[in-house]
Amino acid sequence: MFTKRIEDYLETIFNLTETKGQARINDIAENLHVRPPSATEMIQKLAMKALVNREGYGTIHLTRNGERIAKNVKKRREVIAKLLRIILVPEEVAYRDACVMEHKLDSKTIEQLEKFVNFVNNARVQPRWIKHFKEYCETGKYPLK
Repeated sequence: MFTKRIEDYLETIFNLTETKGQARINDIAENLHVRPPSATEMIQKLAMKALVNREGYGTIHLTRNGERIAKNVKKRREVIAKLLRIILVPEEVAYRDACVMEHKLDSKTIEQLEKFVNFVNNARVQPRWIKHFKEYCETGKYPLK
């Protein structure tokens, strides 16, 4: 198990690589709201753990193991955010809270949450309780039917 900080760095590098085609210290620092020297220090630590490689011109790439961890973190965040959206948490709040929760929940819990999210999202008919819950959230009253 890695620390929240390490996971956040790996996920940020993964996301930058997907969106920009590369990850650089300044972009990583900006995304994580840290100073470039702090990002450089962490990248050195990640390189020592064989999670990233530094290449010419300051480009940082994930190793296979680093990418595996980053994808797992991203998947956990997405599952939690989807669950929070199902219970009508506003999107930006759901994403922000998922960032906190993703590091704290056991993998078995994430697995069950993912099954639940898939079950709800792939149901042929929207479960009645979702409609009832929305009505309750809007009115504060339990639906009659």
